[in-house]
Amino acid sequence: MHDLELPAYARALGISVSGEEDGVPILTVEFGPAVEGRPQHYHGGATAGLLENAGYAALRARLIDEGREAQLKPVNITVQYLSAGKAQPSFAKGRITRLGRRNANIAVEAWQKDRDRPIATAIMNILMA
Repeated sequence: MHDLELPAYARALGISVSGEEDGVPILTVEFGPAVEGRPQHYHGGATAGLLENAGYAALRARLIDEGREAQLKPVNITVQYLSAGKAQPSFAKGRITRLGRRNANIAVEAWQKDRDRPIATAIMNILMA
């Protein structure tokens, strides 16, 4: 398992690494005041934060595996909200769709009880300096 330290923003939201699948970290966040928007629902920004951190975690894990170090800079992050996140744990996992020398493209999904019914997805384009 990768020993990834999540950034301060992720820790402030209560995001943690809950496991690993195919060498890719799965991130989770428990529902609570730090992520609540309207009553008993996740704030959209908290959902986007979970997606973004899962994407970066997937990329950092791959770079560690390849013995590469890079400063990651977002070029573009597009989030699609598919359904409201309810008052229960949420999970997210990134999938690298392209990894070059200087750029990476990542697809990310967030879900709750049923992984086949994502609550949100994101596409991330990252510059590696």
